[in-house]
Amino acid sequence: MYEWLKDYHKLEEEISYLEYQLERSKKELWRWVAGDLQGVPLQRESIAANLEEIIQRIEHELAHKMNDLYNLRKLISTFKGLDHKILRLKYIDGMTLEEIAEELTYSFSHIKKKHAELVRTIRFVERYHLGSLQK
Repeated sequence: MYEWLKDYHKLEEEISYLEYQLERSKKELWRWVAGDLQGVPLQRESIAANLEEIIQRIEHELAHKMNDLYNLRKLISTFKGLDHKILRLKYIDGMTLEEIAEELTYSFSHIKKKHAELVRTIRFVERYHLGSLQK
């Protein structure tokens, strides 16, 4: 159903790790090109010999994941007011409906009802979008 919202945190973690890998790989490449390993011969099979390709692969994957994250944020931002707050708090900040009710000073039953309405709307949009893709 709305698994893409649940995957938000996972996507953020993957992006953070890719950014870490990219930074580490670029530092390692610099060591071989201009740093302390500049004069050391490379073996064709070594990881260092393929650093430029590794960096390119990481950048490509990072760009795709950042685009996915942008699209998720864009979708969430289409909801306004209380709907937006509920989606953001639940799926981006990872709060429970009870915590959201307390945070926004609404009753739990009201937040639960609003969340159910949002879920129905999201399901409808997903079905509509899937149907238009199949045509």
